[in-house]
Amino acid sequence: MEDFKIIELYFNRDEKAIKETEKKYHNYCFSIAYNILFNNEDTLETLNDTYLATWNSIPPHQPSNLATYLGKITRRLSLNKLRLRKADKRGNGQAMLSFDELEGCIKDNSFKENIEAQYLSDIINDFLRDLDQTSRKIFVCRYYYFDSIEDISKRFNFSISKVKMNLKRNRDKLKDHLLKEGIIV
Repeated sequence: MEDFKIIELYFNRDEKAIKETEKKYHNYCFSIAYNILFNNEDTLETLNDTYLATWNSIPPHQPSNLATYLGKITRRLSLNKLRLRKADKRGNGQAMLSFDELEGCIKDNSFKENIEAQYLSDIINDFLRDLDQTSRKIFVCRYYYFDSIEDISKRFNFSISKVKMNLKRNRDKLKDHLLKEGIIV
């Protein structure tokens, strides 16, 4: 079913909207949540929360891109669940590995709590615009979708060492960019 029809179902408060969303976007949302949580049970719970949050937010929101909208909701809910899990000392998953890699750029612990802050987001988006398309995609796969280095190397048909080097170089560039912008000292 086309996205605009699914959104129309939400606006009509038709419960079929959730079924159609799940049918079309389950694998996409599952991948995002699982890459953060590394736990099937938590991932499935997050997906249910995603569908509920989508139901509660459409209307009034009318997303222009349903996949992106669902991805943002799934990512936010997954990170919230991960923070709760970390607080409970039950594990940390790929997302914390990705955050740990970025710690070399940003020493301030508040970064982890404020990763989605608009100002920082704008600066990182400016940084990403300056990268070549492949480097940008690799960076986003690792630090937005929390894909493993192995998955990234397969997706781009690169060696693991090439992906690691690309990420290292771009983390160094990000650090320089953040220094220049006055985010870190």
